[in-house]
Amino acid sequence: MVRREPPQTEEGWYAFHDLRTVDWEAWRDAPERVRERALDEAVDFLGSAEAVADAEAGDSALYAVVGHKADLMVVHLRPTLADVERLERRFERTEFAQFTEQSSSYVSVTEASGYSERAREYFDGEVDDDSGLAQYIQSRLHPEIPDSEHVSFYPMSKRRQPQQNWYDLPFEERAEHMESHGDIGRDYAGRVSQMITGSVGFDDWEWGVTLWADDMTDVKELLYEMRFDPSSSKFADFGPFYVGRKFTPTDLGAYLAGESVPTGDGTGASGAPTGERAAHASASGAGHDGNAGGSAQANGAHGARSDGESAEPPAESHAGGASDSATEAVSESSEGDTSGGGRPAAAGKDVDAAELDANEAAQTLANFGVYPDDYGAGDYALVCYADADAEALVDEVDGLRSNFDHYDTHVLTSVRANQGQTAIVSVWANERAADTAIGFLTDIDAVTHSARGPLGDAGEADSGEGDDSGATDGAETEDGDDTTAADIRAELADEGVYAGQPHGEDVYALVLYSEADPETLDAEVSDLREGFDRYDTHVKTAVYGDVAEDSDTTAVVSLWDTESAADTAADFLTDLPGIVGRPQDREGFGTMGMFYTVKPDYREEFVDTFGTVGGLLAEMDGHRETALLANREDETDMFIASRWDGKEDAMAFFRSDDFRETVQWGREVLADRPRHVFLA
Repeated sequence: MVRREPPQTEEGWYAFHDLRTVDWEAWRDAPERVRERALDEAVDFLGSAEAVADAEAGDSALYAVVGHKADLMVVHLRPTLADVERLERRFERTEFAQFTEQSSSYVSVTEASGYSERAREYFDGEVDDDSGLAQYIQSRLHPEIPDSEHVSFYPMSKRRQPQQNWYDLPFEERAEHMESHGDIGRDYAGRVSQMITGSVGFDDWEWGVTLWADDMTDVKELLYEMRFDPSSSKFADFGPFYVGRKFTPTDLGAYLAGESVPTGDGTGASGAPTGERAAHASASGAGHDGNAGGSAQANGAHGARSDGESAEPPAESHAGGASDSATEAVSESSEGDTSGGGRPAAAGKDVDAAELDANEAAQTLANFGVYPDDYGAGDYALVCYADADAEALVDEVDGLRSNFDHYDTHVLTSVRANQGQTAIVSVWANERAADTAIGFLTDIDAVTHSARGPLGDAGEADSGEGDDSGATDGAETEDGDDTTAADIRAELADEGVYAGQPHGEDVYALVLYSEADPETLDAEVSDLREGFDRYDTHVKTAVYGDVAEDSDTTAVVSLWDTESAADTAADFLTDLPGIVGRPQDREGFGTMGMFYTVKPDYREEFVDTFGTVGGLLAEMDGHRETALLANREDETDMFIASRWDGKEDAMAFFRSDDFRETVQWGREVLADRPRHVFLA
């Protein structure tokens, strides 16, 4: 008799779905003073629960359920079972509870499983606590409820029929099912969020699945598609579904009166401001409208997760993979400790923050190489100045960014340098999210002061005559007038060169340099590439070496169709051995010429010509270094990396006759159109 291997699991917060029906007849017949007292007690209890006033960490949310199975659903997440049990009793003690009946409930606990090889490394203690994988799993265990309008909750179990017994399958076969199931969820990135909770030994079913979306048809499409996947069609049984709309406790009076909720007028039934989550709001993650937003964004939301870091669905889940973070928090800790779970604290150390208007904020970002194409109208900018070299901050900021990336409201965060000044630039979709993020950024030891401000309509700004928006890219035309990023791209396009910011427009580039043995790096990158190739957004990933005989420079280049996919891939690439940094994290302004696929007969001539151009570059003002690197698996595939004092210096070269002649010659010897990517 063969005993099948179960996946390793780790548990986090306890979840309680409390479903209530309202005795509408009793509510209508009750005296006004009784209804008022009942409503006040209910609003106080639910508001206190949302503010997590009863525990050190957790989350709660209130939903209006559609259909006959329930009227209200309250979802509680807390660190201990005693916490949720106490919340259930506290509600029963309110006057309002007398007008309700608990039509159903569900008790479970958040969990992560070790079906994938990467996840098993985590369970075996082979990854650091501050790695992207560890932080991702912690976010699954300590989730936060997103602000999505709709919720769908249902329990499910894996089938145990004689010919369809999930638990009788070999581990490898179950893992394949889970991976396939997760692939479907990844297609719903940004549309459906998920939380998986385990309930074996807790409730009548084995797992609880909670899905959030602003458009419920996205949930329908996701689950319908999954019905045809063998993991569901052969091995899944489902319980009742509960669908609802989120509203604030202060709108409970409006709900009971038959009015539309959320009320949308900024006040609830009692006149108290809605949307203010008290202590909860001040401690919440940097998500949508100040909430961590998260939960999930469909596993693999950025299209680049591989080998199970976030690409794998939670343990035995039905909606597997429909989770990018399964309700992450910015630092996964109520005290800012990235090693644990909980709500992020927004405090940070006491750092002066200058307030900027929209023009000043846009200009400040431009000074550090962040331009309107990189953000949108209405975004909010943070600039944290640091007394340290940019390279010294890269690892610490990368750790924060890997958490920030889980939230819909995060636009970008990176280390930049301009004229000897290092800064951490961070852009968010709204001020409340930025308010939370700045606490973590200013807590970095090297940060000395900061500036912040809205970007207004900067994303639509141009550099037309009389435009003083400040939304320039920091480059200047030959007559000294400011030009936008679009102007630079148009100018370079005239020369047959593509330019993108900061990772490119139709390709997003990552370049990492490594001091590791090239053969070791080849093997590691080959393994990563196999995972990356599962995603449509992956263009290529390869190891390149400097063609110069006296150089041992080795670089890894990874190209993606979307910036979010590239950013997610960075989490994996930065774990490669011997990584020493990326060009955009170095001081100065960088460009990378890409897609130099040389016709085989011209390779030697191309290398010689590069040597000639390199000599010209060495004599140019502002030029720091330029290297030609070739793909170690295909010597005709090359890229050119350059570093300049500033964008103006690079642009002077791109405008030169020497460069124009080189481009013209390149059309004859290259198989592809070369493109340049700015990496400032």
